[in-house]
Amino acid sequence: MRGSDLINSRLPDELIMDVFQRLEAKSDCDAVSLVCRRWRKLERANRRTIKIGASGPADRLVENVVERFKGLQNLFVDERLPRRRHTSPPMEFRHVAESSESEDTELDRFSLSDAGLAAVARGCKGLEKVSLIWCSRVTSLGLTTVAQNCKILKSLDLQGCYVGDQGLIAVGQNCKQLEDLNLRFCEGLTDTGLVGLAEGCGRSLKSLGIAACAWITDKSLEAVASNCTFLETLSLDSENIRNQGIISIAKGCRSLKALKLQCINVVDEALLAVGSFCSSLELLALYSFQRFTDKSLSAIGNGCKNLRDLTLSDCYFLSDKSLEDVARGCTKLTHLEINGCHNIGTSGVEHIGRSCPGLLELALLYCPRIGNSALLEVGRSCSHLQALHLVDCSSINDEAICNVAKGCRNLRKLHIRRCYEIGDEGIISVGENCRFLTDLSLRFCDRLGDQALVAIARGCSLRHLNVSGCHLITDIGLTAIARGCPDLIYLDVSVLQNIGDMALAELGDGCRLLKDIVLSHCRQITDVGLRHLVRGCTRLETCHMVYCPLVTAAGVATVVSSCSNIKKVLVEKWKVSERTRRRAASVLSFLCVDL
Repeated sequence: MRGSDLINSRLPDELIMDVFQRLEAKSDCDAVSLVCRRWRKLERANRRTIKIGASGPADRLVENVVERFKGLQNLFVDERLPRRRHTSPPMEFRHVAESSESEDTELDRFSLSDAGLAAVARGCKGLEKVSLIWCSRVTSLGLTTVAQNCKILKSLDLQGCYVGDQGLIAVGQNCKQLEDLNLRFCEGLTDTGLVGLAEGCGRSLKSLGIAACAWITDKSLEAVASNCTFLETLSLDSENIRNQGIISIAKGCRSLKALKLQCINVVDEALLAVGSFCSSLELLALYSFQRFTDKSLSAIGNGCKNLRDLTLSDCYFLSDKSLEDVARGCTKLTHLEINGCHNIGTSGVEHIGRSCPGLLELALLYCPRIGNSALLEVGRSCSHLQALHLVDCSSINDEAICNVAKGCRNLRKLHIRRCYEIGDEGIISVGENCRFLTDLSLRFCDRLGDQALVAIARGCSLRHLNVSGCHLITDIGLTAIARGCPDLIYLDVSVLQNIGDMALAELGDGCRLLKDIVLSHCRQITDVGLRHLVRGCTRLETCHMVYCPLVTAAGVATVVSSCSNIKKVLVEKWKVSERTRRRAASVLSFLCVDL
């Protein structure tokens, strides 16, 4: 009705704000704020979360944020995110190690400082979550200001910040509701800071992460054990932590539910304590060259009956006996990852299959000693399995995949990479039996061909497909996918030498929801195929097409100009015309090669 505003004239502010709270996408929130002045005012008052990258002068940006959005509860600043390209040439931003003082000053402008953080703290005293990832100019001074003003802070992420002990002590003294603290790569911290925080707000702390903090030792963990008795999650990556610190945690934090360790100097004695005292443990992850033996996992199996998630990565001293003990004691296990544990073989996984019928996800990565009969037991007993990951498992072939497909009909995700004994037969069985499969990745499985994709297209409605490096696949297989999987949103067909424009035309007709496509190293596709693709796939957001010799500047321009939602196009720099560069500099990413 022209001239009438039936919404603003009849609906109160409270009802409109209730509608705004149900908007999830940032783009939707931004859009409603442009409708009228009233909606802009209400949306700003309603905005609870802001995420900021290195996209402009940081301090001025956060000051504007504070001025506009008074009700903020969550602030995320991540200076790993790239600046917008129009601010200055990208290479000047990246290579600054030997740049001039003026360039250093330019970089500082794009880093949040204590002054900017203070403006946020004073303007948004209701902040509950603050994340300052790799904010290198933030020091204890800025952190102290946050602590003094944001007394109801519950989550604090300081990853990569060079804050000192005084800032952490101030958090402990002022933020008595703090539950989640991440101190990964906080190189300026010592035991003094963490002990002070634990003594100040330890009773509320539930999650703690520490990595690469060279001055944090067992003394800190002893303080955590004494003061943080309700701690539920602990992640440690340190060469300076030894048995005593973990033993203290096990004895003092008996509510511990998740423990992740990458500590080369921690051995069996520590996990024996965990098995004895942490009966509530649900997640255990052991990473990288640790000297744990079967004795450790036997203690976990005997004492941690609620364990549901187990990750063993590069634990060379563990054998099948470890998995046998875990299977016997931890029958509630739902997630298991074995990565590079070369002494674990078939029988260990067989025991898991027999004893853990609730298994939902299994990952066997770089496990050459695990053979078909392991997956035979999984297929026979673990009917609820939803995700299977196989990487470089040279002893597993089609027989194993057929058993899993017939026994695990709820499978939703199947990722296989460089398993050269798996071919069409196994994947055809997946297509015939696993109707709920939506995510399929078959990378560099060089026995897979078109028949596998035809079966998948008939039986599964895929949303994600990766067949990178499967050189037997041709236009026939991709045509079947295009016609049978209309809900596809991600496709990687890189390094396929036998696909051409016909496949792209079929994808354009059949997969109109496609958002991301990887075409790199496809030597037969041309500008014609790209034109057909983008004519139908108007929602495309990313397109990678490096080393496609028949794609020219015209093809790049077609992709950029035809897809209004495009965010990233990866291509050789010399293939982009000056006009395209001017129109779409912010979405272009270049592969720099010497010609």
